[in-house]
Amino acid sequence: MSNNNEKTKLVHWADQCADKIIRERGDLDLYTCASGITPSGTVHIGNFREIISVDLVVRALRSRGKNVRFIYSWDDYDVFRKVPVNMPDQDVLEQHLRFPITMVPDTTGRDSSYARHHEVDVEVQLPRVGIHPEYLYQAERYRKNMYAEGMKIALQNRERIKDCLNRYRDDEHKIPADEEYWPTAAFCCKCNKDTTEMVEYDGEYELTYKCTSCGHVEKADLRTSKEIKLGWRVDWPMRWQFEKTLFEPAGKDHHSQGGSFDTARLVADEIYNWPAPVTFRYDFIGIKGTPGKMSSSKGKVISLPDVLNVYPPEIVRYLFAGTRPNTEFSISFDLDVIKTYEDYDKTERVVYGVDKAKNEDFFNKEKRIYMLSQIDGKIPEVMPYQITFRMLTTLLQTYSGDVDAVIKSLGDVKPEQEERLRRRCACAWFWIQNSAPTCAEEFCFALRNDGSKADLEGDMLTAVKRVRDEVVPKVGSFAMDKECQQAMYDIATDMGIDAKALFTALYQALIGKDQGPRLASFMKIIGKDKLAKILSVY
Repeated sequence: MSNNNEKTKLVHWADQCADKIIRERGDLDLYTCASGITPSGTVHIGNFREIISVDLVVRALRSRGKNVRFIYSWDDYDVFRKVPVNMPDQDVLEQHLRFPITMVPDTTGRDSSYARHHEVDVEVQLPRVGIHPEYLYQAERYRKNMYAEGMKIALQNRERIKDCLNRYRDDEHKIPADEEYWPTAAFCCKCNKDTTEMVEYDGEYELTYKCTSCGHVEKADLRTSKEIKLGWRVDWPMRWQFEKTLFEPAGKDHHSQGGSFDTARLVADEIYNWPAPVTFRYDFIGIKGTPGKMSSSKGKVISLPDVLNVYPPEIVRYLFAGTRPNTEFSISFDLDVIKTYEDYDKTERVVYGVDKAKNEDFFNKEKRIYMLSQIDGKIPEVMPYQITFRMLTTLLQTYSGDVDAVIKSLGDVKPEQEERLRRRCACAWFWIQNSAPTCAEEFCFALRNDGSKADLEGDMLTAVKRVRDEVVPKVGSFAMDKECQQAMYDIATDMGIDAKALFTALYQALIGKDQGPRLASFMKIIGKDKLAKILSVY
């Protein structure tokens, strides 16, 4: 299917946002869009919402022919404040509290630091969902003295910044008029902790600080010293100006009335002479069945790889592309997984004209969501192979997880469709192995391929044997499943036994459970040869 190259209609929120950026900032040679986070612990799927929200707007700008720089800042020069529960050697990490995160060791031994460990975890995963930002490492940038001028401006305008920070605060939370305000902080060059106090500033580049932990006093030069940084409420607007950022969203906690974005906007305008970027507020994400807000520092999180275990990349992108950023939603690992797959497949059918769209606007919106959901942003020439998630779990369990056997059994999978189908199979198999046993136990089964027998006797044993001898040889040749079903009903009627009890006996004989997938279609999937072998023990 061809992709439309005409100017994208403003049917999607990302296109509307891109249009707003161009309208407010004009026609520019470069549009810088920013995202970022402190690698204080496992980067969770809630953090991912910001990354993909920026990616969607970046794609919308590029679809208009704009040159876009997509930067992702690792705030690895932030303070290590809390030891998360999911990292080993807690006592070692405990000894590095108040250090910059970049100087905390990776107690797993995998990477050069604690910060790098969490950065790598994200950087290797984002390409899987088609996201390729330029990474900026703030510890490196501060230590290279790239922000010396920005810090100097902040120090020279301390009183004005204090006024900006106080403007939205009530009297109880204002910085007192007689209290000296410092926009900078320092990691002591002797003990590495941030337990420092600013003592004196010479009006240019020299700043004196004292460490309250080890007592060291240091005269630092902003142009050469490595340990000085700005507090984040000033650091943020300083970097907007430094990077010429035009767009950056933020969570609803930062976007609260008079919150950090509002004060950063004032500092950007009044101190750094740079307008705050176009922005929007994104909401939190819940995990179905997991209460409360996710927290990296506590280690109780669902990460992007966890989601990619259950949903292929296109559906992960679809969850975000199909939901406005300021709308809270939950990612499900329970039975709602089936509905999520169905919703995506429905959109896909509309795009390829298999299902008729109710009107042109609906079609255009679904098509745009679908395009933004694709890893490469393009609609595949050949429509992907559609099979329901539920049917896939049945097939995979019937073939004991053998994806090759599943694809062969389908019989009509085109070479161009195979890669996506394999990804979907991997997700369905993971879900049935790991999620379903606790949330959908009725979906789980395994064929009795080991020669084991159900405890059958009397008429029920006879009836099962009759199904084996009279019905099984015809499996695959019945025109419709209901004919197979009727043949089993006829045996029950002929023997004067309850048909439901016979079906239960057959499920017990096949999978050792009282119920399972719809019996006639299930028998067709298993095939007459395998059925005959399983039932041959009776």
